[in-house]
Amino acid sequence: MKELIHRAETLIEALPYIQAFAGKTVVVKYGGHAMQDPALEDGFARDIVLLATVGIHPIVVHGGGPQIARLLSQLGIETRFHEGLRVTDERTMEVVEMVLTGRVNGDIVRRINKFGGNAVGLAGKDGNLIRAEKMRLGGATREETVDLGQVGEVAEIRPDILSTLIARGFIPVVAPVGQGAGGQALNLNADHVAGRVAEALRAEKLILLTDVDGVMDRDGRLLSSLTVSQAEALIADGVIEGGMIPKIRCVIDAVKNGVGKTHIINGSLPHAVLLEIFTRGGVGTEVTRDTT
Repeated sequence: MKELIHRAETLIEALPYIQAFAGKTVVVKYGGHAMQDPALEDGFARDIVLLATVGIHPIVVHGGGPQIARLLSQLGIETRFHEGLRVTDERTMEVVEMVLTGRVNGDIVRRINKFGGNAVGLAGKDGNLIRAEKMRLGGATREETVDLGQVGEVAEIRPDILSTLIARGFIPVVAPVGQGAGGQALNLNADHVAGRVAEALRAEKLILLTDVDGVMDRDGRLLSSLTVSQAEALIADGVIEGGMIPKIRCVIDAVKNGVGKTHIINGSLPHAVLLEIFTRGGVGTEVTRDTT
C-alpha cells in the first residue's frame, strides 16, 4: 500500500508541470547510448508516448552514428573523418541515408507506436522540411577548402508539415538528412537539426540526450542550471571543452532564437526525459535566457 501511495504522490507532484506544458512543443534529440540498449529504447518510447498522452507535443530528432559505422564496416567501406566530421562520399551517403531514414527512423517509429503512440517518420526531403547547403571547411590557407562530400548544414527549416502532423495528433520522428541543391541528400548533425526545428516551431523546450550527465564545473559537479551568459563564460574560461562545446552552442543559439528552455541530459538514465521535465531540479543541465 505504501508503494501505491508513493506512486500517487509522485503523479500529483508532476501535475503542475503537466499543466504548464500541455499544448506546448518539446523537441528531443535522441542519440548516444540510449539508442543501443533495448530497455532504454523502450523506456524512451514510453516517455514520448506519455508526453503526447498528457497533451504535450513531442518531436523526436535522432542520430545514428554508431549504426552507420557498423554497417560501413560490414560493407568494407573505409570511414574517414576531418575535424570530427565524417567525410561522406556518394557510396557512404547511400549507407547513411539507408541507416538514418530506414533502419533507425523506422525502429523508433515502431517502438513509439508499439506503446500506443502515433509516430510518423520523416526525412528532410519530406514536405521540403529541411533545406541544406554543402559544408566546406577551410584548409591550410585561405584559398584552400576541404570538401567533405555530402555533409551539409541546415539552411532552412520549413515546419509546415510538422505543424500539420502535430495538429492531427501525430508524433514526428525526424532523420537528419537534408535536401541540398538539385535534390542531393546531405548528412546533417542531429543536434543542429533539433535546435533549428525547435527554433522554427518556437518550442517550449529543446532536450539533447547525451552520454554524460550534463555540464560540469571544474570540480566535476553537475551544474543544474545556467543562463546563456554563464554558459558562454564557462566556454571562455575553458571549463566547458571538447565535445560539450558544440552542444552548448546549439542550446545557446536555440534560446537566443526563441526556444523557451533548453536541456542537456544523460540518455542512459532510465526515463531521463520525464525526470527532466516533470521534476523540480531535473536530472541534467538547463540553459535559459538571461534575466533583464
